Amino acid sequence: MKNSLIMNDLSFPSILIMLFLCLASCNNTGQRTDGTQDAGETSKQEMNTHRKQMGGLALYTLRDTLAINPKAVLKEVAETGYKYIEAAGYSEGKFYGMAPAEFKNYLNEIGLAPISSHHGEVTLDNADEMIAAAKEAGFRYFVIPIPPMGHFKYDPQTNTLGMSEEVEEIMNIINTIAKKCTAAGLECLYHNHNMEFEENSKGIVPMDYFIENSDPAHLNFELDLYWAKKAGADPVHYFNKAPGRFKAWHIKDMDEQGRFAPVGTGKIDFAEILKHKDLAGMEYYFVEQDKAFDQTPMEAIKISHDAIMALGFE
Repeated sequence: MKNSLIMNDLSFPSILIMLFLCLASCNNTGQRTDGTQDAGETSKQEMNTHRKQMGGLALYTLRDTLAINPKAVLKEVAETGYKYIEAAGYSEGKFYGMAPAEFKNYLNEIGLAPISSHHGEVTLDNADEMIAAAKEAGFRYFVIPIPPMGHFKYDPQTNTLGMSEEVEEIMNIINTIAKKCTAAGLECLYHNHNMEFEENSKGIVPMDYFIENSDPAHLNFELDLYWAKKAGADPVHYFNKAPGRFKAWHIKDMDEQGRFAPVGTGKIDFAEILKHKDLAGMEYYFVEQDKAFDQTPMEAIKISHDAIMALGFE
């Protein structure tokens, strides 16, 4: 009876106003009156909550945009669903313009873990400084991504990669840097391209030489599956040749033209290779795409992230 009296005291316009306010309040939750989500009210972070936090990203893929606004790009990487990263942007004592401690703290703030860092400019003279910076930034692996100290060759006319044939000298440099890493509490990895799997004029296959003339207590490998396949090498053969030594993988696909492609869109059988991850000793993997053709790099890494889940990566 009391409720009836209250309703009777309200004018019809007042009731309409109350109904309007109620509906407006409901819509502010991001739901339409039919119960469906209003995309305009959904934040980018909410849109990515379905993405499982997993896998790593090689930041070389996003080098152009990282050079402009590194913090915003790193935040989007985290929102895309990646769990950890590999840096490739150390210069003048900083990672992407941030001092090592600042870089480490920012990654922690946005939920990314620093796992490995590429140092293509490393020499016997600057190795100690670079290793110390990588250690301070919280990295586990220090990666030598190319034959160091002038032994890497690139022909812009043919867009081909190569290396000098002084394999023994290259090995001595790498082993020396690797021992420095061990002494500092880091693990050293060597990352391949195609040329390490190709026999040189002296009859030496550099990757075989590196495996046979290095100590796994100091040096192991980051296997770039694309480049191995590009050279016609079988990753599983190398897992059997050096079991437990391929601690990290780079994963990117190969399209029908032999170009880089997002994972799952090309012809590399990642699921088959993944069956042998324990033999390889794989502990981390990083999505990488050296160059994007049909998407932006950010779009490509989102496609790849969806694919690694479907393929069974963890």
